[in-house]
Amino acid sequence: MSENAELLDEIDKAILNRVQSDFPIDSRPFKVIAEELGLEENQVIERLRRLRTTGIIRRIGGNFVPGKVGFVSTLCAARVPADKIEDFAGVVNRYTGVTHNYQRNNTFNVWFTFIAPSMEDIERNLEQISRETGIDDILNLPATHVFKIKAQFEL
Repeated sequence: MSENAELLDEIDKAILNRVQSDFPIDSRPFKVIAEELGLEENQVIERLRRLRTTGIIRRIGGNFVPGKVGFVSTLCAARVPADKIEDFAGVVNRYTGVTHNYQRNNTFNVWFTFIAPSMEDIERNLEQISRETGIDDILNLPATHVFKIKAQFEL
C-alpha cells in the first residue's frame, strides 16, 4: 500500500477507517456511511471504486467464523519455484474458498487460507490445484485452536 499511500486524502482515510470493522448492515450501507461523514452516497461509492481500481483495497466483503456457518477452514503452505509463483497464485486465487494468498520468505513460500463446507472439499481442491499447477508440495495445516484478532488499520 505504501506506493499508493499518497493517493489517499482525508476523506478516503475516513471512509476506509469506517468500512474496515463496522460496515453498516443496511439496504444502503454506503448511504449510511455518507451521512455519517457528511458526503453523498455516490461520492462514497466512487471513492471506494477508485480505491479498488488503484489497488489500495482488494475487496469489500463480510468475514464469517467458518464453524458458525457450517464450514471449515485451514491454512495451506506450498513450496513453489520462484518462476512459477505468479501462475500458482493465479490458480489458487480462482477458488472461491481462498480468502488470503501471500508470499513468504521461507522454503514454503506461498501461503493461503481455504474455507469450504468440509475438509474433504478442501483436500479435493488442493489435489486439483496440485494437478493443475504441477506443484506437489502443498501442506494442509488445519487449526487445532483458533485465536481471532481484530485487524483495524487506522489511517
